[in-house]
Amino acid sequence: MTMRVTSRWAAAGLLVGGLVLSGCSDTAEAESELPSPAKVEAIAGSQLSRLTLEARAIERVGIKTEPAKDSGAQGRKVVPYAAVIYDATGGTWVYTNPEPRVYLRQAIKVETIAAGQAILSAGPAAGTAVVTVGAAELYGTELGVDH
Repeated sequence: MTMRVTSRWAAAGLLVGGLVLSGCSDTAEAESELPSPAKVEAIAGSQLSRLTLEARAIERVGIKTEPAKDSGAQGRKVVPYAAVIYDATGGTWVYTNPEPRVYLRQAIKVETIAAGQAILSAGPAAGTAVVTVGAAELYGTELGVDH
């Protein structure tokens, strides 16, 4: 009798374990079928990527942009300091938004920072939209940081 009860419990355990595992498989399959919120494409001849985000990703991150401006002094450009990101080596960058849902990282040279503005000796042309909110998330996406 003890052998029968043990066998039944073992069979029940295998059945429950199989159902749990099959449920995990279905969840993983369903998640893999969801469209990616971001498409990352390498830009030939550089270490940069072109990021194309789904509208829902832009909304979720809360991406905001403002145009770069001409400072009027010796070709200097001005961007909100909030748009400036720093890489691990201290390099300075902004993300531009050249067309809807597309973001490109562009190197900049910061000359000075004053009153929340970065005055650049090199950077995007006046009128170019730069990301002021969400640049860190774009950088993580470009570098492949998931978690």
